[in-house]
Amino acid sequence: MMNRIEKLRVKMQEAELESFLITSPYNLRYLTGFTGTTGLAVITKKEAYFVSDFRYAEQVAKQCPDYTFIQNMGPIFDEVAKIIKSDDLMNMAFEEEHMSFSTYTTLAEMLETGLVPVAGMIEELREVKEESEMKIIRKACEIADSAFKHILDYIKPGMTEIQVANELDFYMRSLGATSVSFETIVASGVRSAMPHGVASDKVIEQGDMITIDFGCYYEGYVSDMTRTIALGDPGEELKEIHQRVLDAQLKVTEAAKPGMSGVELDAVARDYFATLGCAEAFGHSTGHGIGLEIHEGPNVSRMAEKKFVPGNVITNEPGLYYPGVGGVRIEDDMLVTEEGVEILTHSPRALIII
Repeated sequence: MMNRIEKLRVKMQEAELESFLITSPYNLRYLTGFTGTTGLAVITKKEAYFVSDFRYAEQVAKQCPDYTFIQNMGPIFDEVAKIIKSDDLMNMAFEEEHMSFSTYTTLAEMLETGLVPVAGMIEELREVKEESEMKIIRKACEIADSAFKHILDYIKPGMTEIQVANELDFYMRSLGATSVSFETIVASGVRSAMPHGVASDKVIEQGDMITIDFGCYYEGYVSDMTRTIALGDPGEELKEIHQRVLDAQLKVTEAAKPGMSGVELDAVARDYFATLGCAEAFGHSTGHGIGLEIHEGPNVSRMAEKKFVPGNVITNEPGLYYPGVGGVRIEDDMLVTEEGVEILTHSPRALIII
């Protein structure tokens, strides 16, 4: 089986690229295993170089065994220029979405070779997870599930949303998470109508519907889960909204399979809401890919034409939001398999009333 460097070289050959400069921290980690904060990689048809300063010499030796380490004593791009000259490279690709204009200008002045902007080439490789990556993501999801179970016993009327978010975050760290995937969302009462209502100092009250959207980083990979619960009876209207979202979410899970496009899967939830006359209350996409980043390909949206393949990990997160009333979102992480999908997050989806 080809390793990741070899997979990139196949794409480079197809695009007639002699070398590739990698500076994105996520792409660096994917291709090299490096977890530090300073460094870059250059991959050519035959060689793989990692450039960093003396602080990371030992770390690079351990984490990047397939790379020749080059220690920069001065500006790091001086070493890139030396590689181009020593290897007689005619062109060099760079990640156009991860390089600032000022860095590009500096590099272009130093190098006598053609700089080729490339978008998405490495990210497309990252979309199909290897078994080792799947194992880590499953663990990240397991931590999220455990944290949700914990928070059900913790949350009480009179607490603020920030208190609940902090407890979630610290508890996930106690289970081995290195950080949260994103700023934890705890949106209670009418604030639950805000899809990205990050935790505030609002006091959670009896009868509030509470949307909790959270996840963690574990060994470099993320989890992303949302559940909407109630602290006491939220009333019939909100219970009906929850049931509609749950039904839509389950329909997406049932329909998801390889060969289906993101547009088609997104339509499963969107069309169902349309039959109920509430499509206007669903304003965001049905899902997105996750992995080294909280948002990566492939997407599940009205514009996502790419078809799913086994190894993709995507979210399934329909929601309905009514300003002044409240909202509901239910989200799971799903691994696309040969037959359909494997659900990676297992917390109860039906409305829990505490």
